[in-house]
Amino acid sequence: MAENPSENFIEILGVRTFYTKTGKGKPLVMLHGGSPGTCSTLNWKPNIQPIAEAGFTVYTFDQPGFGRSEVPKDHSMDFRVKHSLSFIEAFNLQESHLIGNSMGAYIAASIALQYKTNPGRLILISSNTLAPKGSPVSQKIAKTHSADLRGYVPSLESMKKLSLGTFFNAKLVTEDFVQERYEMSKGALYEAMLNRQKAPKAKSLVNDLHKLTMETLIFWGANDQGAALECALLLLNSLPNAELHVFNKCAHWVHWDQADRFNQVVGDFLSQSS
Repeated sequence: MAENPSENFIEILGVRTFYTKTGKGKPLVMLHGGSPGTCSTLNWKPNIQPIAEAGFTVYTFDQPGFGRSEVPKDHSMDFRVKHSLSFIEAFNLQESHLIGNSMGAYIAASIALQYKTNPGRLILISSNTLAPKGSPVSQKIAKTHSADLRGYVPSLESMKKLSLGTFFNAKLVTEDFVQERYEMSKGALYEAMLNRQKAPKAKSLVNDLHKLTMETLIFWGANDQGAALECALLLLNSLPNAELHVFNKCAHWVHWDQADRFNQVVGDFLSQSS
């Protein structure tokens, strides 16, 4: 059994950043998404320990303006990418595996494109921000999802509604889950969300995806209401060395909806690397 996560803070680009480290073995950095109330320990709660027990040192951290990390002055995606890359460099993790969901997948791909050495393997989960836009129907789905997130105003009722759209399995939306996520979505963290909405949009990586030659695994939920399956197929066709796993009865957080299956596939995939 992997040791319990150690919780610490480190200053990265002037931002006091909360992070955890769990297990022993080749490093894996997990990058969380950007929806209201998201943070690293909640986002990856069903995954950190099982993947660490498969033989990896798992690093997670709260993005600036999320969870227990400080709210930054710069709310742009470019800053989040620079901050994440600086976190990796601070721990000398340039050859680590990377996994990201939604916004975190975009950040993971951005980092992989900037590595000065050959990175490990790459795992991307349900990311409209990263994938090609697809047909007008797929674009409408993404825009509707984005509007729902942007329109969030902190309350337990609003967070429950938002969370029910995150999962296929409604039983995962417990009172404790909603409460924890709500607490991470109000006050200064809500103000940070509003400031992120005013920041410049993330630049498209579509024309650079062919440069990501490392072994890559894509996860997508067949029932994702915010990221059309067409986008997953376009992403697959844009990456030279990727495979796609579509999970039925899964929505946007595949890694929660079918956590055991997800953890098994990830552990097997990463264990195949040299």
